Amino acid sequence: MTDTNNTPGADGGDAVVSAFNAVGADYIFCSSGSEWAPVWESLARRHRDGEPAPEYLDLTHETVAVGMATGYGLVKRRPQGVLLHAAPGLLQGSMAVHGALLAGVPMVVTSSESTTYGDGPGQDPGGQWYRNLSIVGGPHQIAQPFTKWSNEAASVHTLPTMIARAAELSWRAPAGPAYLNIPLEILLEDWDGREAKPIVPPGSTHSSPEEVDPVAQLIREAVNPVIVTETAGREAGGFEALVAFAEAWNIPVVEPDSAVCGNFPRTHPLHAGSDIGPWMDEADLILLVNCRAPFYPPSRRPSKATIVVIDEVPQRPHVVYQVLFADKYLEGNVANTLRQLAKRAKDLDVAVVTARRAAQEERHADEQAAIAAVEAKAAQAEGIDPVLVAATLRGLLDGQDAIVVDETITHSRVVKRHVQTSDPDSYFYVQGGLGQGMAVALGVKLAAKERPVVLTIGDGAFTYNPVIQSYDASNAYELPLLIVVFNNRVYKSMNLNHRRFYPEGAAAETGEWLGTDLHRLPRLAQFAEPFGMHTETVDAPDALAPALERALKAVAEGTTAVVDVLVTR
Repeated sequence: MTDTNNTPGADGGDAVVSAFNAVGADYIFCSSGSEWAPVWESLARRHRDGEPAPEYLDLTHETVAVGMATGYGLVKRRPQGVLLHAAPGLLQGSMAVHGALLAGVPMVVTSSESTTYGDGPGQDPGGQWYRNLSIVGGPHQIAQPFTKWSNEAASVHTLPTMIARAAELSWRAPAGPAYLNIPLEILLEDWDGREAKPIVPPGSTHSSPEEVDPVAQLIREAVNPVIVTETAGREAGGFEALVAFAEAWNIPVVEPDSAVCGNFPRTHPLHAGSDIGPWMDEADLILLVNCRAPFYPPSRRPSKATIVVIDEVPQRPHVVYQVLFADKYLEGNVANTLRQLAKRAKDLDVAVVTARRAAQEERHADEQAAIAAVEAKAAQAEGIDPVLVAATLRGLLDGQDAIVVDETITHSRVVKRHVQTSDPDSYFYVQGGLGQGMAVALGVKLAAKERPVVLTIGDGAFTYNPVIQSYDASNAYELPLLIVVFNNRVYKSMNLNHRRFYPEGAAAETGEWLGTDLHRLPRLAQFAEPFGMHTETVDAPDALAPALERALKAVAEGTTAVVDVLVTR
């Protein structure tokens, strides 16, 4: 730490703001709590005096605060600050914090509690801490299972460096949220002005030539290699590096259903769809690139393939059960490793590579023909098929540099297959539980204000979201979204599981399907009307494209648009 002149009246709130400045946070995402008055006072003073501070976002739900930090971090890949209220606020936001852990997004999440309960010297913290806000063991104990690192600040003098340490830990691989409990008494304590040293981006790790060369030789000798990836595109430069690697060696790329971001252009001839099944017996080399769970069930092992895992942290510490069947690991920075391998694409067997490329181009052409056939059928169907919605979106978003955030379940494969995103940071799937999609999309929009952001969401997922609070944030911070609801009036995935587990059960006999019916919900677009947003409800195929066109125009003009599409399945 470095000594600086103390600002008269400076306290722990100033230490927090100073630390987030040192961290380089662009934003503090806050769901308000009574402990944060010292931070608010520091921000007010800095605004008055023209001193630097991260931009403060006043948000009205914990999921919105954490989810927006997640969406922002998916694009910017730098830690931001999140302030929640005590243990209850942490508990309310815990699903979104866990989602950030799964998504690999760095952030520093903080909340507070009292340590004196009014019996200590200094200002009265308030009786609410004694009566109903405090948790035995502290909120940092609660946060341990769903954060990368969890601790408590023990002194105002170490507070800035504790925040900086949390940020540095969150940014290092595997990136994820870190949590810090900051007791209210420390926030109110006088601060001597010692600040944290600004943090710098993580250095990159590298696989050595001695490690890369044997893998390059395995690829050179392979006849039927395949790349399988879930999150290569999440890494800085990973999307571009994967394209260069696949093209250099002419290797097909599979993005399985477990892929959670755009990793490879879906229109590229080397894109081999989402089904690893055909490769389980055919491939002689499988390259798992940032792929945490490639096989399901986990014991389903490829029959003859050598398996190379390319991942900075292949054994994910937050994954409870993970089976990779690795024969070799390359554990350096993924983008760098892929670039090293691409440079080694020399002395190839031209006949083998040519045959491999031709076979994949034929598979890709067959897939594109199948997609076209499915879309033609959907266009002729009565009612609105989900395929028609996705295909229409693809046409309208073509050339718009749009970002799709997806929180569908039943229709997630349809969205991936038919929207066909093809650019870096153009597709993200929400992680860790339904109810975060709107917030994540708002955070993505905050990070990429110049790009259209589309949230595709099921009606069931929609009802899990803090809808009112998300619309409030959209208006308050001028973050217009296009929200497209795939509304089949049912929790379809739950219904499918019931039917799968009990195909001849009592529910199948009587038609009493519990836990799935959403027909009783009102028109979902209506919730946006009090906020002055553009709303449409569509139930006819010929009305779909015009409605989406009007909605995109409204978004371009600065207004969130909600299009509730009544789909047939």
